[in-house]
Amino acid sequence: MYSHPKSDYVSVTLRDQHCRIYSNGKQRRQSCWRKWRQLSRLQRSLITLLSAVLLLCGMVLYPWLMEHWKGTAGVSLMFFYGMFVFCLLSWRGTVIEADQATEAPPSARGKDEPAVEAVREAFRHAWSGYKQFAWGHDELKPLSKSYGDWFGLGLTIIDALDTMWILGLKEEFEEARRWVENDLSFSKNVDVNLFETTIRILGGLLSTYHLTGDDLFLQRAKDLGTRLMPAFNTPSKIPFSDVNIGKGTAHPPRWTTDSTVAEVTSIQLEFRELSRLTGDPRYQKAVDEVMSQVHRLGGKRDGLVPMFINTNSGKFSHRGVFTLGARADSYYEYLLKQWLQGGKKDTQLLEDYLQAVEGIKRNLLRQTLPSQLTFVGELSHGRLNPKMDHLVCFLPGTLALGTHNGLPADHMDLALRLIETCHQMYVQMETGLSPEIAHFNLQPRTSRDVEVKPADRHNLLRPETVESLFYLYRFTHNPKYRDWGWNILQNFNKYTRVPSGGYTSISNVCDPVNPGPRDKMESFFLGETLKYLFLLFNDDPQLISLEEFVFNTEAHPLPIWPSAL
Repeated sequence: MYSHPKSDYVSVTLRDQHCRIYSNGKQRRQSCWRKWRQLSRLQRSLITLLSAVLLLCGMVLYPWLMEHWKGTAGVSLMFFYGMFVFCLLSWRGTVIEADQATEAPPSARGKDEPAVEAVREAFRHAWSGYKQFAWGHDELKPLSKSYGDWFGLGLTIIDALDTMWILGLKEEFEEARRWVENDLSFSKNVDVNLFETTIRILGGLLSTYHLTGDDLFLQRAKDLGTRLMPAFNTPSKIPFSDVNIGKGTAHPPRWTTDSTVAEVTSIQLEFRELSRLTGDPRYQKAVDEVMSQVHRLGGKRDGLVPMFINTNSGKFSHRGVFTLGARADSYYEYLLKQWLQGGKKDTQLLEDYLQAVEGIKRNLLRQTLPSQLTFVGELSHGRLNPKMDHLVCFLPGTLALGTHNGLPADHMDLALRLIETCHQMYVQMETGLSPEIAHFNLQPRTSRDVEVKPADRHNLLRPETVESLFYLYRFTHNPKYRDWGWNILQNFNKYTRVPSGGYTSISNVCDPVNPGPRDKMESFFLGETLKYLFLLFNDDPQLISLEEFVFNTEAHPLPIWPSAL
């Protein structure tokens, strides 16, 4: 296992009302009674029987042992008995799949090829489940061996196209391509979410076109992009959240006239690229108008934006709440990435990004008192809520990417501190997997840094931390980032892998005995999580070079425009 250098070591203790107390020491203690209750009936029966046999043998042999061995053999016998009981009590099974063989982490082996192959094997296992039980549908339900449909557009296939190409899985890629050619149709009377469809499907098609040069994917992308354009037919030109791609109509959700800021400001990379490839300016014009309006709006706080924007008025709504988590996160990511995509020419985008980073540092950044873990909280009407979504773990990678492209060096300093916090959100959980949301302690005279509330203990196989590990390894070559990624992969295998094929999200990262499988494999596990793990372990810096490509928020690489190179 990776051994923390002293300078990188952070001591953290966690506890909530149901989870045990956690520390980052090697031994996580449970009460003997709790361990006993966690054993199966067979295990308890075996221990009871063995105890009775050993007790009987001890009573019979004790006088002779004392006389001839002076107690040595008896002590040895009891020692081995104790070790046997300890091993049984310490057994950590899983209701999902038996433990996978665990190798040493990549840096300890001195090469990364076994880790690369481990990612390929994980992808094949996930893909086999999808192919058997959910082919052509949006998502696999691996436990029930069935499927779920969100839009009915084969999300998993399209999200995984460029991952298969990057991983060199030619057979799997070809069968997916045949499905796109023969079965994918956007002429459906179905409502789709503009943001999710853009980042997963439009982004996936555009990325695959660039990697393969296959015109099939560009034509499908153009068809979809055109069908999404009615979303922008609003009084303010701020797009509706939902589009019927068959009818050519769009509307807000039933419960509001608002769209989320992240959704309307995180479709720009894809629509801009579609205009560049087709020569049709209307796609880029529509999304550029959104960014221009958001740039001019009042209601910001030091570059930070509220979470909602009204499609009628074009103004922020629900003001006073600022977060880098859900509903706002990728706005900040796309400020930087649009600037990079266009060759670092749009100073408005750069200014908004730099101001936002300063706003984060001034308003949202805090440290826990016990161990000085740096985290990004949420601001609600002037009051800080020390809550951080796992989604925020995209930020270390984004900050590092900016520094790599000439932005202030202190952005990298912040990235290094934040990735340590994201790492601790994994290693301090009993499963070694992060919860969806962590709450951080700011009170004195306590040993706890993090609390995990019952509603926040789930893990959805999200990519944000491994995304940032990929960027930080590319820029620093520090092997610990590979080791951290390797441990995450191993814990996915241990607690989320389903024997018949696929991986499942889980409900409780605090409980290694029963993590509570949820029976759902999100498309982003193949589209993002495994892709970033593969790139993290791969030694070729030219494989998706960060000098030539920029990743959209669904990990689909799009080219930095040639005129900018």
